[in-house]
Formats: sequence, C-alpha cells, structure tokens
Amino acid sequence: MVVQQVTLGGGCFWCLEAVYERVDGVVAVESGYCNGSVANPSYEQVCGGRTGHAEVVQLSFDAERITLRELLEIFFLIHDPTTRDRQGNDVGTQYRSGIYWQDPAQEAEVRAVVAEVDAALAAQGGRVVTELAPRANYSRAEDYHQHYYARHPEQGYCAYVVAPKVEKFKRTYAARVRPLAA
Repeated sequence: MVVQQVTLGGGCFWCLEAVYERVDGVVAVESGYCNGSVANPSYEQVCGGRTGHAEVVQLSFDAERITLRELLEIFFLIHDPTTRDRQGNDVGTQYRSGIYWQDPAQEAEVRAVVAEVDAALAAQGGRVVTELAPRANYSRAEDYHQHYYARHPEQGYCAYVVAPKVEKFKRTYAARVRPLAA
C-alpha cells in the first residue's frame, strides 16, 4: 500500500466526507479546516468568516488502488467548481472550492486536471474558480463533525443536500463504490 494525502474543499465538509468514505481506495477521511490564518480554529470561528479557513476533507488514499486524478474527477462531479465562496445555500469563504496538495507532483496533477475541467466548462460558458494551493494551517474539525452523515442520515441537511450527492456518486462511479464497514 502506498498511502498519499490530498485535502479538498467543496462546500460543507459533510458532503465530501459522505462521498469519499464510500470510495474504494480511500483509506481515511477526516473533516477539518485549512488555509486560514488562525491556528486550530473552532467551527464557530470558521463560520464567522474571519479566519480565512475552508471547510475541507483530508483524504488518505492508497495510490496503488485509486489515483489522484480519479479522486479529482469525483470531486468535480459532486460539487460546483464555478461558484466562488458558496455551494448551493451554503455561502461564505469557508465553503469555497479548493484543492490543497501535499507536494510538487500532486500540484502538477491537480493543475492538469483543473485545466481540463476548465476547458470543458469554458465550452459551456463556465469557468473553474477552485482555489489551488499547497495545504497550510490544517486542523481537524471537532469530533461531532466526523462521520456526520453516517451518524445522522435522517437529519434535514443530510437527507436533502448530502444524500443526493452520495447517490450521484454511486450512479456515476458504481465500480468505485465500496460498502461501508458495519
């Protein structure tokens, strides 16, 4: 096993976490905050919009089972990379689209994939506004945010916002879905 990490922001971290926990080859998903100015911010500080952090998921993945490119393809399927500082009704800098790499090799792959997505969107009149940067000032989110959808699937936000993204992933990438551990 060759474990690598990448950190992704695409709106509320509950959405990304719920999908990536189901991706074959992803060995761990952790909700957190990154690329802001405060060390170890609280959820309330991040939601206040003054720390500069994005809500993110840090993915640990087995590079022998899934590629960074495949993880990014899923990322672009399950969120809108054309809206700045928002996903649906979630508005604020913490909900920005962002890809935060670990090393120069990842940066090159990220930039190549984003250029392809941007070209495809440009043909439809869109443009990728995803923030691209090295991961900085990362901290794990509070325990109650971890595995949120798995623990609260009936909660309103989960049922109406998270669940459709999970289903879209399952339909589009059926070969990549793994069952959740009981």
